[in-house]
Amino acid sequence: MIYDISREMFSTPTFPGDPVPEKSVHMGFNKPVPDVYQVTKISITGHTGTHADAPRHFIPEGKDAAEVELSRCIGRCRVAEHNGSLTPEDIRRMSEPDVKRLLIKGNIIVTPESAAEIVSCELLTLGVEGMTVGTEGTIAQIHRILLGAEVYIIENLDLSAVPVGDYFLSALPLKMAGLDGSPVRAVLMDFE
Repeated sequence: MIYDISREMFSTPTFPGDPVPEKSVHMGFNKPVPDVYQVTKISITGHTGTHADAPRHFIPEGKDAAEVELSRCIGRCRVAEHNGSLTPEDIRRMSEPDVKRLLIKGNIIVTPESAAEIVSCELLTLGVEGMTVGTEGTIAQIHRILLGAEVYIIENLDLSAVPVGDYFLSALPLKMAGLDGSPVRAVLMDFE
């Protein structure tokens, strides 16, 4: 079974203050003199819809979206469920035994302590359903902890139809040099 865990880019709300994505027909069939093909122009940020943060999002010398190590974006993962603040104990419990990519269902708050535990547990990937990790006062701190250790952060996932369990994840960023994040088409594949 394949689960599409991505949100549709143009209908998903954006992070407060970010520009709303736009699309327009550059070449099209519905013009007075129709074109032979259709080409759509889009205007988005690297953090539109379901997306991954590259280290450069908060680390000036960090890797950009084209430089992210692909082994962080694809491979075995665990989907766990939690609501509220994450503790270091929660991270240890969800990542046992030997989980390297963790996606969390629910309305969670990553705390500085749980972010440090994610790094300590050597997780490669953290995926969340929210638009960001942390709260208004801790967003920068938590991103710096995780991205400074090159933890691949996937935000704005839709895990509503996915049962808790182990899967194969594919959430590759687009190869766009210089960008601090990239939309991803995230999917989970069930092993059974």
